[in-house]
Amino acid sequence: MFPILETERLRLRKIISTDAQAIFDCFSNNDVIRYYGQDTLTSLEQAEQFVEFFAKNYEEKRGIRWGIELREKEGLIGTIGFNVWSPKHKRAEIGYELHPYYWGKGYATEAISKVISYGFNELDLTRIGAVVFIENKPSNELLKKLGFKKEGILRNYMYQNGIPHDTNVYSLIKSH
Repeated sequence: MFPILETERLRLRKIISTDAQAIFDCFSNNDVIRYYGQDTLTSLEQAEQFVEFFAKNYEEKRGIRWGIELREKEGLIGTIGFNVWSPKHKRAEIGYELHPYYWGKGYATEAISKVISYGFNELDLTRIGAVVFIENKPSNELLKKLGFKKEGILRNYMYQNGIPHDTNVYSLIKSH
């Protein structure tokens, strides 16, 4: 059964087919996609494929992606989860995005903190990684604030709009 996580202001839940419009609203926004390493969505059908991809990743134990919604209001404001999940090696990479309307309100900090706790305590991870475009100052600062340590730079690691970008690689290790 897909885990539902709650924080003071947020509910993290399974992404379902009726969320496709909210997924499209996020991933078709150039401000969201600018540092994401993928093309902007141009159709609702592409968003529906994202929903299917997230479900398949979870079924195959390769990742887990939650939809982020405000507790008092239905409808996704973003997504968060683990990619490249390796239960055998007890590691995963965290990824997240919020619709720009919800930036600067502390929601990302709240969601990331909850997902980190779930990863270490429920999924038995010992390492949570993150790969972030060097130019994405808000995300780089947020990860450092949450205790992630920069391990290095991956040169020309991700393409955005046909242009290669360097990324910072971070990790958070479970304290024993």
